[in-house]
Amino acid sequence: MSKLWYSTPAKEWSESLPIGNGRLGAVVYGRTSTELLQLNEDSVWYGGPLDRTPRDAFRHLPQLRKLIRCGNHAEAEKLVRLAFFSTPHSQRHYEPLGSATLEFGHEALDVQSYKRSLDLETSIVKVEYEHQGIQYVRETAASQPDNVLAMRIKASEPVTFMARLTRVSEWEYETNEFLDSVTATDGVITMHATPGGKGSNRLCCILSIKCDGEGSVSAVGNALVVTAREALVVIAAQTTYRHDNPEVTALADATKALNMPNLWERHIADYRSLYSRMGLHLYPDACDIPTDQRISQAPDPGLAALYHNYSRYLLISCSRDGFKPIPATLQGLWNPSFQPAWGSKYTININLQMNYWPANVSNLAECELPLFDLLERVAERGKKTAMTMYGCRGWAAHHNTDIWADTDPQDRWMPATLWPLGGAWLCVHVWESYLFNQDTEFLARMFPVLKGCVQFLVDFLIEDISGDHLVTCPSLSPENSFFEADKTRGTLCEGSTIDIQIITSVFDAFISACATLSLPADDLLPSVKASLSRLPPPKIGSFGQLQEWRTDYMEVEPGHRHISHLWALHPGSAITPSATPDLAAACTAVLNRRADHGGGHTGWSRAWLINLHARLWQAAECLGHVKKLLRDSTLPNLLDVHPPFQIDGNFGGGAGVLEMLVQSHEGFIRVLPACPAEWERGSVRGVKARGGWEVDFEWEGGRVKGPVVVRSEGSGGKVVFMNSSKVASFPEGKGEHLVYEPEDV
Repeated sequence: MSKLWYSTPAKEWSESLPIGNGRLGAVVYGRTSTELLQLNEDSVWYGGPLDRTPRDAFRHLPQLRKLIRCGNHAEAEKLVRLAFFSTPHSQRHYEPLGSATLEFGHEALDVQSYKRSLDLETSIVKVEYEHQGIQYVRETAASQPDNVLAMRIKASEPVTFMARLTRVSEWEYETNEFLDSVTATDGVITMHATPGGKGSNRLCCILSIKCDGEGSVSAVGNALVVTAREALVVIAAQTTYRHDNPEVTALADATKALNMPNLWERHIADYRSLYSRMGLHLYPDACDIPTDQRISQAPDPGLAALYHNYSRYLLISCSRDGFKPIPATLQGLWNPSFQPAWGSKYTININLQMNYWPANVSNLAECELPLFDLLERVAERGKKTAMTMYGCRGWAAHHNTDIWADTDPQDRWMPATLWPLGGAWLCVHVWESYLFNQDTEFLARMFPVLKGCVQFLVDFLIEDISGDHLVTCPSLSPENSFFEADKTRGTLCEGSTIDIQIITSVFDAFISACATLSLPADDLLPSVKASLSRLPPPKIGSFGQLQEWRTDYMEVEPGHRHISHLWALHPGSAITPSATPDLAAACTAVLNRRADHGGGHTGWSRAWLINLHARLWQAAECLGHVKKLLRDSTLPNLLDVHPPFQIDGNFGGGAGVLEMLVQSHEGFIRVLPACPAEWERGSVRGVKARGGWEVDFEWEGGRVKGPVVVRSEGSGGKVVFMNSSKVASFPEGKGEHLVYEPEDV
């Protein structure tokens, strides 16, 4: 359950294996003739910051609200296009760093005993084969301690190969190179490039090689020719985002790594310090079958465990704290294209948030820190957006952002663009992080961000037509649309269900944060409590469903990929089968209706469905969506496909597997809430629960076997077994507590 492996090299990107140290990464093809590493560095983006705020939006806001309230959708949308969309309409996009090739000339017909693998326990890609009687082994890793990509090459006899650096698109027939210069000398290739657009981060990439004592490295043209039995190749890269002279820094990184005697041991120890905190095993496990073959047949339980473990590997590999950290994009760290889908940036109407769903529960809180670094910058830039567009205090962000923390409307697409609650959703992660980790210093650090978001929300709310409730306007349900009774199509509305759910959660988080940080006299508390009391309650519609809008509209697309109105079920926690059974039943009606109309047809949407059904304790439905995720939305390298590739499904799916086994959003630990019968035997170790607890247990035949081990930093609590009334408590006190399932009466 900890290794991806294949019996053939990768023919295309979707078969290659990703590595990363949080900042610098690659996908490794494992080829024998010409090995290919497509490279990424997280600060290589097209262009610098843009000033795009629609300067005339606020003076048109009263008219827009009037048109929305009157249901004049055509005129409202016309006004939005005129005064509320940004110019330029797009934020900046993420680009590749380049490509490294190693030309061995070992044609496939002459290769025997080939195998390539990615070991999730060590974060090393290994390629091994025999060519004309000579044994070859290549191991590739992305070292965080030493800031490089490294490949060590071993052969039973001396081998000659040629190394090159370039910067081309993902198409291997590409002839255009997007670079400034490439030079080779003294065992080093140096590549400089300037991504297009004013203010881009200039980059430098270094490839350096060191051989065993009998080997040689020489520069021929702008390539390196190597003859050796053993060789170490390191790749370093930096940009002006972090360093004024990226060449000096990258060269220093490469030189230090080449001469580091324990490079591999340092890498493995650093990686395992995160990955080994948690473990998941499910049986039976068909790990003897190549991974690409496993996903093409009925999935065994072990494959679901591998998928979860891979999600942890990916998060560690593409999101690490450090100097000016950058969070995982829509493609994580691994974007091969100069024209990536949706800019390979940050979509914040679910996708960036989903990237971090597994962070806390998988005991990887540090991997979420780059998100909070970005959020602090978003909050600063969002002050202008809030005041200029809406006349509000605080800050706001719409449904996308980028490396420069842009907060203005993205695109010119009515169902998504004018939604200023993307930043509010991100703020929920602040309180969730505190609940899991009980870190008051972190909460104090992020409190100004949370307060600024709340200031905006308090100011942005307006009275509805009855005068009884406060609602958002303009509002929408992300990326969905509705039909009026006369079949008029609409998108903009007042107080969509997701808006009210997010605002409720943010207001509750602010009130709780004030109490936790001993700020009972905060000047904003009275208005927050007053606004919270006037938010409208949820409604149940004509199909028995939780309504997506305040009016019981028919959806334009009943099987829509977004299930935004179930936000309070997951990732929120206001709806539960035990506390709000009627609303939980209404959520089930929504999910059934979505399923009847083809819902879950994208990888990340399918992943969300797993989590939603898990919160409803619906094990069979969870398992069905896990199987469909693996069958329909997973590439040969186990990366998620929307299509095209998006990494959010990996993270959402990985989190969903754990959500089926351990939950803590109700204020206590619930074990095996949605474990399917097919997962008859398994174990978890080091799962993090809200309250700061860590949980271990084994199960067999649908029942916990032995004790549930709870490690606590001091607070007591309780464990609920399955979705039953069986409850066992553990006392206060720091240390390990053994909690046993009560006997049947």
